[in-house]
Amino acid sequence: MENVIIIGSGPAGMTAAIYAARADLNPLVAGGIQWGGLLMWTTEVENFPGFPGGIIGPELMSNMKKQAERFGAKFEFKDVTEVDFGSQPLKVKIAEQWHETKAVIVAAGTKPRTLKLPREKELIGRGLSVCATCDGAFFKDKEVIVLGGGDSAMEEATFLTKFAKRVRILMRGDEVRASKIMYQKAKDDPKIEIMFNTEVTEYLGDKLLEGVKIINNKTKEEGELEAQGLFFAIGHVPASKVFGNQLPTDEKGYLLKKEWSMSEVAGVFIAGDIEDWRYRQAVTAAGAGCMAAIDATRWLHQNGE
Repeated sequence: MENVIIIGSGPAGMTAAIYAARADLNPLVAGGIQWGGLLMWTTEVENFPGFPGGIIGPELMSNMKKQAERFGAKFEFKDVTEVDFGSQPLKVKIAEQWHETKAVIVAAGTKPRTLKLPREKELIGRGLSVCATCDGAFFKDKEVIVLGGGDSAMEEATFLTKFAKRVRILMRGDEVRASKIMYQKAKDDPKIEIMFNTEVTEYLGDKLLEGVKIINNKTKEEGELEAQGLFFAIGHVPASKVFGNQLPTDEKGYLLKKEWSMSEVAGVFIAGDIEDWRYRQAVTAAGAGCMAAIDATRWLHQNGE
């Protein structure tokens, strides 16, 4: 029997683990196979307080993990495959093993959005990627594409110019969602070409990505682009599918809170990007993890635990 299981190991989950561990709850963190959240896919994090010179995303998450472990948090870097919140004790299945717990903090975050075109699963890791930081070095002197028009797309494209021969940014619309400074940086880079109103309709290549078919959604003109790499930067979807109908969501799948950080289910608390579609920042996720751990600690005390 666990006091609290924390689902997720991004800034929200790690901060919840630090606070719960310091409250002597000995939390079990189900960190997932790809632990550390989206910051593991970023290069320089310049807006997290306390690091005036910035810090690399994976380093920040590694530091959070060490801090949580220092106070007694336990980690299993496996995915949660099922939950049962129908009665106490609550039950969480991590990989193939069921665990009973008095409280749960859900901080599972979001997952990158992809196009869902045919052969996509087969080409992930064979040209298709959701992480420029992780995979950029594999595309030295190659032609690559970045999908998206926000800050993430501009940041990934700029990062990829360290390796790639040329980077094309494909945007579905003609309005730039990225901040002015990020867009200007990408626009001024001689290795980057920005294509508006352009959508990918098909992946080309057999075992490896060799290119894409595209269409201009205004002129309807079709064409092909050579590309050995394609990086998705078109947003994220909440990782709430595993909770099925046990926790209410909005129309986009983001979990809903009832009061403070508690869900509709007593003893289940929610934190971070899995419920925050508005801010989606590392610092706001960390703050939400803190609040969820404090609420869970108080709830356990109020219920005689």
